[in-house]
Amino acid sequence: MHSMPLHSDELGSGEALRRLEALGLALPATLKPRGTFKPFTKCGSLVFLSGQICEWEGEVQFAGPVGSIHGLEAAQHAAQICALNLLAALKLAVDGDFDRVVACHRMGGFVYCVPGYLDVPQVINGASNLMFELFGERGRHARTAVGVATLPAGASVEVDAIFEVR
Repeated sequence: MHSMPLHSDELGSGEALRRLEALGLALPATLKPRGTFKPFTKCGSLVFLSGQICEWEGEVQFAGPVGSIHGLEAAQHAAQICALNLLAALKLAVDGDFDRVVACHRMGGFVYCVPGYLDVPQVINGASNLMFELFGERGRHARTAVGVATLPAGASVEVDAIFEVR
């Protein structure tokens, strides 16, 4: 995974987007839920982001079990794609202004993997590391990482998150 030095915990919208661009990454243009749910809901200052699989513009990028079809590095990339989709939903929730992000409080990661796969937490680091790289300490969060028997559309990874915003 890429790493960038952090200079400040008070990152504005432009700074987070500049860091994203410096990593050679971008947010997807569209989010289309695969069911009857919304990409996010709000309750007070909290934004609950629906789980995002490792798809890009509607096409799953990594399908099948980690530990047989995909190795750790590919699975971390899949988790990073999930995080980019989460950020696209968050951008909608904050009307495009990442300056409103107070903190990422929690992420939940799910890895479609072979039984006994032990590197599930390292897979989800692909998503966690991106939040830290973009938001500094405001992107560090509590987290759960779970290995599962399957995910929607056969995706290898799914991640959800809870953010606090102003």
